[in-house]
Amino acid sequence: MTIADRIQSLRKAKSISQEELADKIGVSRQAVSKWESEQSSPDVEKVILLSDYFEVTTDYLLKGIELEPNLSRADRRDARMYSTVGTAVNFAGLIIAIMIWIEKQTPLSVAVGFILMAAGCTIHVIGQLKGEHKTSSQKWFAAINVWFLLLMPVTCIFNFIQGTINGTWWTFSPFPSLFMLNSHTAFILCWLLYAMLCMITDVIVMITKKTR
Repeated sequence: MTIADRIQSLRKAKSISQEELADKIGVSRQAVSKWESEQSSPDVEKVILLSDYFEVTTDYLLKGIELEPNLSRADRRDARMYSTVGTAVNFAGLIIAIMIWIEKQTPLSVAVGFILMAAGCTIHVIGQLKGEHKTSSQKWFAAINVWFLLLMPVTCIFNFIQGTINGTWWTFSPFPSLFMLNSHTAFILCWLLYAMLCMITDVIVMITKKTR
């Protein structure tokens, strides 16, 4: 695909005529026609104007190295930014859940945490749909966020098992608490299970990264 093909493809994607494009760039319709028929090529100044108008990089126009020319520059570089924001929201969800639990001792803390974490993961997914650098952002997002996302589910499951086995009460909480469990051993086991699951996930992420 030549620069002529890319100019024509971008113009048609915007559903504009050669004359309309010429007016936007400040050249004659004949000039645009010559660009698209490979009779001539736009100079550097016109390439920059075309780049700004079509919201693509000059590298795409000249070399065709970008895979998604129809996306804006912001969209193409946003995958990692979305993942960063999603990570911050997930971390905030865990911290807020813990703070609510310490203050109120209510299962509502877990609900609030899960809602915020769902929002954080949604932000990450949006970045995967809209941006570039998807693979790298997927890797570090998974490696970091597993430590935020698994704590409350592991705690709730462990508390439930403890309550079922011992016939005692249990409740949803964002982290294991000694007064909910029967012994320091159970408390430590819960943390060990959580850490083991997180580390296994991180190892899988690292192995997957090396094989790609």
